[in-house]
Amino acid sequence: MHLSLQTDYALRILMALSSFGEQMSVDDIARRYGISRNHLAKVAHRLQALELVQATRGRGGGLRLAKPAEEINVGAVVREMESLDGFVECMQAKTNGCPVVGACGLQGALSRALADFLRCLDQYQLSDLTPNRARFAALLEEKPPEPAPSN
Repeated sequence: MHLSLQTDYALRILMALSSFGEQMSVDDIARRYGISRNHLAKVAHRLQALELVQATRGRGGGLRLAKPAEEINVGAVVREMESLDGFVECMQAKTNGCPVVGACGLQGALSRALADFLRCLDQYQLSDLTPNRARFAALLEEKPPEPAPSN
């Protein structure tokens, strides 16, 4: 299974906000992770629509968690960010064109595996993903530029 980049970025945003415990800008989060600011901004907007983060506009604005990290369930975040109905073609009732539907056990096996995967993630809260918040934040601290080689 492969989670989408949106889900990856959503979890990264939430973990950063949880670890720093303060408001952070999208630019700051993108710079710390070394990822695209534009894509991260779209994900942040989605997290805001899901009421997982609050955004403040303008100078000094940024993102912060909308609720404590202990109240944000990882499984719920993944369900909101991923399109799980289309895991495989035969799970899409409207567009399923597989000729062996009803005689194949793949759909059932994958449905159970996906349910088990999500059930496992349901056991974790955002706070569990950053058990040592200070260490996590320190690793995301901006690193000074490498000195230029001298000749």
